[in-house]
Amino acid sequence: MPIHALFVGGTIDNSELDLDGTEPPHRYPPDTGGGQSRYRLHAIGKRDDEVVYAVYGGPDIAHEDVQRVSEEREYARRFEAEETIVG
Repeated sequence: MPIHALFVGGTIDNSELDLDGTEPPHRYPPDTGGGQSRYRLHAIGKRDDEVVYAVYGGPDIAHEDVQRVSEEREYARRFEAEETIVG
């Protein structure tokens, strides 16, 4: 099952895409090689010990704002998962 990447802020705010693998990368895109600003992982949602979503914040978005928007969009309820903050 793919991991749903959910984006807060930046140019792709409120967008989603599916990621392959069992663990989301800490930055998205994972390796641009071109010095492009990347989204940073802020939280993951797990259901039955499996990561089902990852919340990424835009390069200029404060962690508190990403968390607030994630709660407003009710990602945890939507995916029936428990959200964990990523350091």
